[in-house]
Amino acid sequence: MEYREEEYLQLSGIQHFVFCRRQWALAYLEQQWVENERTADGRIMHRNVHDSSFREKRGDLLIVRGMKVSSARLGLSGECDAVEFRRSPKGVPIFGQEGTYTVTPVEYKRGKPKEDECDIAQLTAQAMCLEEMLCCDIPVGFLYYGETRHRTRVEFTPELRKRVADTAEEMHQLCRKRHTPKGKRTKACNACSLKDICLPVLCGKKTAGGYLQKMLGTME
Repeated sequence: MEYREEEYLQLSGIQHFVFCRRQWALAYLEQQWVENERTADGRIMHRNVHDSSFREKRGDLLIVRGMKVSSARLGLSGECDAVEFRRSPKGVPIFGQEGTYTVTPVEYKRGKPKEDECDIAQLTAQAMCLEEMLCCDIPVGFLYYGETRHRTRVEFTPELRKRVADTAEEMHQLCRKRHTPKGKRTKACNACSLKDICLPVLCGKKTAGGYLQKMLGTME
């Protein structure tokens, strides 16, 4: 299955979706967003990184920032923080450049490596978009964390690619339904900028409609 361009969802949303489906729906379906210190810091970092006019050449290495990518198979589009093209006989031709190059996406994050796969999913989706666009194979990518100032290597395994493809499909299903899932309160909710909009403490409460149906059912 391939998606039409008008059906594409924002690639960056997959990171929010894996972290919390309700957060993703509030931000990307309902267009509700509140900034806090963490999101502002991350936005400033990405603004500095996403300079699409900036290209850096270091010998056989070409670094392109803010590169636009998309995938008809995933139905996602967005930008890569940075893509490293390294000249290699095992690579693919790149428009405007002599020779052939291997391709490696690099995603920048403000904090430190997370316990879940939300950052890994975003980087993997970027790699899958690049592979589709450039007709190449990308075995690995890197996550750079501002807090640790260290790169984390991510191997794009078949299992990881399948999880990302399944996640993208689930995003499209919720988008078609315009459905905002209920949230499940966790310790991560305290750091979420949408906490006061999401109200996770109320998500598990019974609805007024459910209460009335129960009472009316009891009275019959």
